[in-house]
Amino acid sequence: MLTRRTPISVAEAQKKINEIPLKTTTETIPLSEANHRILAEDVHAHYDYPHFRRAGMDGYAILASDDHDFPREFNVRGEIQAGATWDQPLQPGDAVRIMTGAYVPADAGKVIRIEKTRPAGENNNKVQIITTESKTNITEAGTDVKNGDVVLAKGQEINPGGLAVLTAFGVQEVTVYKKPRIAIIATGTELLGPNDTIEPGKIFNSNGIMLKNLVEETGGVVDFETQLPDDADLIKQTLEEQMATHEIVITDGGVSVGDFDFIGDEARKADELLFNKIKQRPGSVTTAFVQNNTLIMALSGNPGACFTGFYLYMEPLIRRYQHQASRIKQVRAILAAPYNKTNGFDRYLRCTYEFKDNQFYVYPNGINRSGSLANLQTTTCLALIPHSTTPMKVGTETDAWLLPFK
Repeated sequence: MLTRRTPISVAEAQKKINEIPLKTTTETIPLSEANHRILAEDVHAHYDYPHFRRAGMDGYAILASDDHDFPREFNVRGEIQAGATWDQPLQPGDAVRIMTGAYVPADAGKVIRIEKTRPAGENNNKVQIITTESKTNITEAGTDVKNGDVVLAKGQEINPGGLAVLTAFGVQEVTVYKKPRIAIIATGTELLGPNDTIEPGKIFNSNGIMLKNLVEETGGVVDFETQLPDDADLIKQTLEEQMATHEIVITDGGVSVGDFDFIGDEARKADELLFNKIKQRPGSVTTAFVQNNTLIMALSGNPGACFTGFYLYMEPLIRRYQHQASRIKQVRAILAAPYNKTNGFDRYLRCTYEFKDNQFYVYPNGINRSGSLANLQTTTCLALIPHSTTPMKVGTETDAWLLPFK
């Protein structure tokens, strides 16, 4: 018997997903594992940076009171290399040879670069300084960061530069938001294993590897993935097992109203059915439900629809677990090439885009059927083709969503 479903708009479906309460937690991890993790608390400086006066270049440190009447000779009292210190007071007429980044004596007022000097005595015990400098060439303690300042703020995504900043303050561990654990279940007796041979009526599970990497790029952890035949009991058992240990379960396939669409059957029996039909193409069968306090996001088994559904519904949710906004950028764009198909639902067309003359232009990207996948590698945005009985004209402005990973 055909199950009747009431379609809702994409905006309504996104609102329902966005209203799902999240139980976010934190964890403390080694800094070496923290690249692109999201800080869950501020990190403060425990000392000034730099924490000593530092030479900006190779040269000679002199007293501020000696900065006049050049050229003139100075007595070279010694040398300070990077990593060394100096505790002897300078006398008028003294200079200390100093290296870039080295400790500057407390009483020195300026570093004269080496290019403005020349040897003036035997055994390098005298130097002639030819002219002065317009700057001191000394980086004072605390110039970059003061003790107690926030080095990196809560909510920031740590990047390689941030790792360097934290390392400079001796930080070895950071507290970050825990990534959501996500299980991926592909269903369909037609699915082949990776080592199988292609045969009529069968296909390889191309969605599995795509979803896993989309999840991981977005900030989730996939620690379970499988593909199941169209077996109602096995699908039900696997769903229950994975709901018990994951924040989200993503399925693809088996979500329509056919005799073997057992994911759709589970959705209709769920604690809370969020939606099971959306006014969109591709992927109108996209379904979401909550069972045992776990979200099951049931995407279409068609690759194009699966790809589109992930970006419309999963990417923002996974980012929210990390207290981050979606990386998808919505813009206004002009349809720059023909797309002649019409539809009763809004179509989210896989496109490429360019930005020129302060305007975005979108171009339909090859075959855009739900089951097509040849354009997934090259698609850089989704563009809205509103439902209509007539094709959208070239030059029409519409909404477009620039995808974060290309």
